[in-house]
Amino acid sequence: MGIERFNGLSEDDAATALRACVRIDSWVAALLASRPYDDAHHLLATARAHAARWTPDEVDAALADHPRIGERPTSNGTTADHSRREQAGVDAADQALADRLADGNRRYEERFDRIYLVRAKGRSGEEMLDLLEQRLGNDDATEREVTRQQLAEIALLRLADFLDLEIDPEIDPEPTTTGGLP
Repeated sequence: MGIERFNGLSEDDAATALRACVRIDSWVAALLASRPYDDAHHLLATARAHAARWTPDEVDAALADHPRIGERPTSNGTTADHSRREQAGVDAADQALADRLADGNRRYEERFDRIYLVRAKGRSGEEMLDLLEQRLGNDDATEREVTRQQLAEIALLRLADFLDLEIDPEIDPEPTTTGGLP
């Protein structure tokens, strides 16, 4: 969808599209209030700036929409569809990896009292497991910030997909058009 079409959506339809990226009402409201956008890059920059302000409570609430790494969502809808595609790097047939991810998820939840969240898009199951092991060594404040950053990457990638843009979260360049924009 191009930026003109996004700008032209009703408030309800635009809010629904943004909530499919992340369920943080302050972020959705801020992005809606800034319409119309000059271009998709402006929307993504605004989204990135507002994601940097998410509170720990907002991040914790948003985590409820995310399945554990290595588990497939049981619900249907746009958010679940995103999760299924994003976790495509986890080989469902690799039982040893699934067991290690399940054990890591359990240890993470015991340590931090929340699910392990990592941007899965573009990462293999082994990479996500390695990151989980590394992050288990973080203190709580550091891990809260890493989790916020990962949630922001996920939201921005979903927003870019919605806008038919491609971004590389590893280096965070300006997004490039893949179609749908003038």
